[in-house]
Amino acid sequence: MKKIIQTLRNIFQIEELRQRILYTLGIILIYRLGSYITLPGIDPNELTAISNQTKDGLLGLLNMFSGGAFSHASIFALGVMPYISASIIIQLLGLAVPYFQKLQKEGESGRKKLNQITRYLTIAVTALQAPGYIANLINQSPNSILLVNPGSNSPTTFFWVSSVIILVAGTMFVMWLGERITDKGIGNGISLIIMIGIIARLPFALAGEFVSRMEEKGGGLVFFVLEIAVLIGVILVTILLVQGTRKIPVQYAKRIVGNKQYGGVRQYIPLKVNAAGVMPIIFAQAIMFLPLTIAGFARSETLTGFAAAFTDINSFWYNFVFAILIIVFTYFYTAITVNHNQMAEDMKKNGGFIPGVKPGKKTAEFIDNVMSRITLPGSIFLAFVAIMPAIVGLFGVSSQFAQFYGGTSLLILVGVVLDTLQQIESHLLMRHYDGLMKSGRIKGRTSIAM
Repeated sequence: MKKIIQTLRNIFQIEELRQRILYTLGIILIYRLGSYITLPGIDPNELTAISNQTKDGLLGLLNMFSGGAFSHASIFALGVMPYISASIIIQLLGLAVPYFQKLQKEGESGRKKLNQITRYLTIAVTALQAPGYIANLINQSPNSILLVNPGSNSPTTFFWVSSVIILVAGTMFVMWLGERITDKGIGNGISLIIMIGIIARLPFALAGEFVSRMEEKGGGLVFFVLEIAVLIGVILVTILLVQGTRKIPVQYAKRIVGNKQYGGVRQYIPLKVNAAGVMPIIFAQAIMFLPLTIAGFARSETLTGFAAAFTDINSFWYNFVFAILIIVFTYFYTAITVNHNQMAEDMKKNGGFIPGVKPGKKTAEFIDNVMSRITLPGSIFLAFVAIMPAIVGLFGVSSQFAQFYGGTSLLILVGVVLDTLQQIESHLLMRHYDGLMKSGRIKGRTSIAM
């Protein structure tokens, strides 16, 4: 406890770090306040139906990502998911369209152009999703939810247009808040905003699970404690997944001072088992939301066939396709993140080599093969953690609380927390303070060090 207090003092003694943390907290406060501002013309007292609709299923998951803004009919109801969808499209275009490939190779200027294109695409995606959200909001209310046309659920043209514009502006504002955190705060802004939304739902899910277990035939306190113990175990395993590495020995030639002989110093390249972090699961989840968007955010029980199968988060086909997408995106994002050719070239320039492997092209192929082998079990385990909510749901765990046993929510929580702590620790170590850990350093999930 004494070390924790001293570490907190050290954090706030660094002026730059203190300002970044306070700035981040201020942005998060703005985001949370905005999630409770209801769309103009909507009666907040008539939102019981949509609140019940978002208790479980895919809509419940979407509501959790938005921090409850979806069920509050908030100006931030669609959250940052349209931005994530737009980012996926841009990433995929970078593989197939020469123009986007050229932008990816232009460094900072190309990155700025891609970000600008992503923003425009986010507007288009939000504009397509907003009418479906509004239609669902109106149709799910047994009584009139409109203040502009009391006694009727027939919205005016002005309400439609103004609501779509507000939802688009809300998503763009949330995206801007995320970018401000990334630039002037601490951590990745978009990921932090998603994480805060998830954390905001945890107390409600925990309280609901406790009450259900205390009821007759609910299992009692012992079963609830067992659930918490299993949850802690899953969190620890997820941390190991995010931080796991495989070390490749690298021999660096080193001249011994005062001696004509040359010795060798063996160092290592730590390649991460999950170099892609939580991005594959975020990308896969955004794609799994597409059937829901196409269906107009309708109730799962009113859907049939393909739409019904892919809006039920506990169905076999939903989880099977979800797992396959995660494995594919893990390889895809790892290929983007880890440039084995650049790593081999840097080693060659620094006089390093992998024992038994020729420098240059052979080294690049060796690193690529190693990454392919260690990414496969990492991606499979990532997919397994992602479908854990459906597995624990078979044992009677409520759908809201089950989301914290794995899936997108747990991986985002673990990944974002580790990234943020890593940045804080970097500031502490640069100022010659002790890190957050007594020994060793917190490993990030995106950096590949040599």
